[in-house]
Amino acid sequence: MLKTFTFLCFFLPVFVWAQAGTEIYIFDLSFKNNEFTLSNPINISQHKGYDNQPFFHPVLPIIYYASANDSGRTDIKAYHYINQTTTVLTNTHEREYSPTVTPDGIFFSCIIQRDNGQQDLGKYPISGGEPIILIDNLKVGYHTWTAPDQLLLFVLADSANFLHEYNITTKTDNIIAAKPGRSLHKIPHQQAFSFVDKSSVNQWNINRFDAKTKTISPIVATIGQTEDIAWAANGYLFGSDGSHLYAYHPVLQKQWQMIDTSHLPMLKKITRLAINQTSNKIAIVVNE
Repeated sequence: MLKTFTFLCFFLPVFVWAQAGTEIYIFDLSFKNNEFTLSNPINISQHKGYDNQPFFHPVLPIIYYASANDSGRTDIKAYHYINQTTTVLTNTHEREYSPTVTPDGIFFSCIIQRDNGQQDLGKYPISGGEPIILIDNLKVGYHTWTAPDQLLLFVLADSANFLHEYNITTKTDNIIAAKPGRSLHKIPHQQAFSFVDKSSVNQWNINRFDAKTKTISPIVATIGQTEDIAWAANGYLFGSDGSHLYAYHPVLQKQWQMIDTSHLPMLKKITRLAINQTSNKIAIVVNE
C-alpha cells in the first residue's frame, strides 16, 4: 500500500526524431515537520514542443535542459531562475540531450546524436565554445559522473541495454548491469549511485551501486513501472506514477508515501524530476 504524505502550498530506448510536447516547471521546495511543501510554480520553458531532461547547476541558480526547435533538432538551453532569463547554449546541426555539469564545473556534458544514429558523449564549455568528444565508440543514452574521469553510462545495444562504468582517461569499460533505466543519480552523502533495474518483467527496482566496492544492493521497488526519480539532500527519494508525486526515505520509511498535489493542476503526466543541491528547488517535466 502507498500511504498519503501531506504536501502543502531527470523511456527512450533511442532518441527519436519527433518528441512529445513537454514543459518544465520549477517549484520552491521546503521540508518542515516531516512534510514537503511546493510553492511558486514557474513554467521555465513556455515553448511548444519538447522541453525536457532538466539538470540543476550544483552552485549557480541555473537549470539546463534539452529543447527542440521547429525542425525537431534539440539544443541545450540554460534558465537562470533568479533573473528569469533563458540562454541557448548550443545551436548546432546535431541534437544534444541530457545536459550534465561536469565535476570541474567548467563544462556541461551531453549526448550528441548524429544523423547516422550514433550517440556520442561530449562536453561543451559552459562559457561557450566547441564540443570535446569524450566517447564515440559506444551508443550512449544517459550518463552521470561518479568521479572527474569516471562515469556511469546507459548504453544502447542491439540485444539489450546495459549499465557501464567507463573511465575516460584509461578507456576502461566495465558492464555493471543489464536492462537499466534512464535515471542515474548520485545518492546524497554517499560515494554511491542509484539506477533502476528493469530486468524483471513483473517488478522494477531502484538499486544502489557502490562506486568503491563495485557492489549492487536494492533500495526499494519503483512505483509501478516508472523510472524517473530524484534525490533530496536530506536523503528522501522522489518518484511519480505519472499523476502524483511520492517520497521515500530508505532509513526512516518502509514504503513510498503519496504527496497530495491536487492543488497543482499543471502536474499531469509527470515524467522526469530534478532537485537542486540545496534541495530548495524541484523541477518537474509534464506533458503540454
